[in-house]
Amino acid sequence: MVGGSAALGNEDLLQHILSRLPALSFASAACVNKSWNKVCNQILSKPKLASALSLSPSLHVAVSEVLDKVLSEPIRPHFAIASVGMQSKLAATHQLITARLGSRTPVITNAVTGIIGLDAHLDEICEVKWTLLEDNLLNDFDHCYGIVLIVGYVPGLKVETIPLLRSKEEPEFSMVDQFLMDIRHYSASISGCSSPNGIILFGDQNIDIKPILAEMDYGLPEETVIVGDATSCFLFKTGENSQNYNGALYFFDAVALVFSRDSDNSNVPEIQFDVTMSTGVLPFGPELKAVSVKEHNADCSLLTARMEGYDGLLHGEEILEDIKEHIDDKYPYLYIGVIHQRGSLQFGSRSYMSLYEVLGAEDQFFIVNGVGIKPGDSFIFYHSDSDTASSSSIDVLDGLRLLNASSCCGTIGGNVTNANKEVFGGLIFSCFSRSVPLSEDDDDDDDDEDDNDVYFESYPFCRNFPETPLAGIFCYGEIGRGRGLTRLINQEEEDCSISGRCLLHHYSTVYLVMSYTIPPLLH
Repeated sequence: MVGGSAALGNEDLLQHILSRLPALSFASAACVNKSWNKVCNQILSKPKLASALSLSPSLHVAVSEVLDKVLSEPIRPHFAIASVGMQSKLAATHQLITARLGSRTPVITNAVTGIIGLDAHLDEICEVKWTLLEDNLLNDFDHCYGIVLIVGYVPGLKVETIPLLRSKEEPEFSMVDQFLMDIRHYSASISGCSSPNGIILFGDQNIDIKPILAEMDYGLPEETVIVGDATSCFLFKTGENSQNYNGALYFFDAVALVFSRDSDNSNVPEIQFDVTMSTGVLPFGPELKAVSVKEHNADCSLLTARMEGYDGLLHGEEILEDIKEHIDDKYPYLYIGVIHQRGSLQFGSRSYMSLYEVLGAEDQFFIVNGVGIKPGDSFIFYHSDSDTASSSSIDVLDGLRLLNASSCCGTIGGNVTNANKEVFGGLIFSCFSRSVPLSEDDDDDDDDEDDNDVYFESYPFCRNFPETPLAGIFCYGEIGRGRGLTRLINQEEEDCSISGRCLLHHYSTVYLVMSYTIPPLLH
């Protein structure tokens, strides 16, 4: 009995020591012998995210700071996402990150217009945006420094990067069918099921991702969560996938970080992805119909429209002037929400909505950003609204508070369970153009003296999960589809006569909340 107690005490001491090691030393310790390996597995028995942000003007210093921070504790990197503000140094950043994390870790490095994360030195949440000039060029690369890195350990899941290819010999079309097939085949090879749990998607800034998202929405089941950035500039590295993608033969129009359940590792906590969104657009006006549509400057469309029940065409310039006079925001963003139909004999028909930014008008024509609108398509106008964005952020704050409460008391879906659900990380994809400060009056449960105006988009998450790792980016085109914690994305459908699914959003913030549930036997 005494010997057993001594052995148990030694194991506890060993676990205490090993749990304080940095990631590289921890990995070496796990290889010492079976006993140490068992203790290391006990330490990393639950999912874990580690994130850090650095604003150092030196690229090497910034990358070293965030890597040292996320690898300062035990973790086995299953994936990594690095977001930087220096597009000209994207390749150098990617090389530094991948060299440190090793050849088996899938990595995506992308250039963004702003970053969100916990400062590696100050341990404070920072939200940084960089000013843009025309043509989406970052203003003065030398002043757009900064990086946020998130590394994830997700036992029970396998993670891989899968690109959307476009042949350089036939560059007119992306290989979307092959892309979906690659995702399904990867998921099936891992889990025996062709439906992945989640996808974090980064689209190339030079392509129109709306039709690609429509195909993904149609071809992947409802339970697959999809979030991401539609207008990115990225590099990627595969992990254990033996598939090699030759950059000399293909353009990469997008890359998906695919999460699939590992059928060979089922005796672990169950990881769940949930999505909620703070929207910032409002529908207004009657339903209209496109009459004539023609492409303009390759990536824009000119269209005329009429109102249901009227034969005459609307005058684009007059309509836009009238709209601006009736909107309270000083510089609103205008969009049209166009309903498209997608269907087949096998899967049936489904309608989806795409938002096209309205760039202006010429006489009767509306000028919109993007192509794909057809004569006869129905649409309605939308405009950005700061009050809607603010109130929607409060809805997210309240929804996450309910999730936090349910985690504490062990309830899922309103039912008391023997499982223990815990949030272990979050990702944010927020529109660069939003500015949604939350005042202290907006938070009814504000019992402390937090300075709420220091950070905005991250506040709903940080307020409810202050010790939980978080990272995010600012972008132009936020992707979001999945199981919602509050209302998912449907604000734009409530007060209009047409409706459809929408994956690509504007003037919004998409929150991906990552949690796990410990089954009663494991708990």
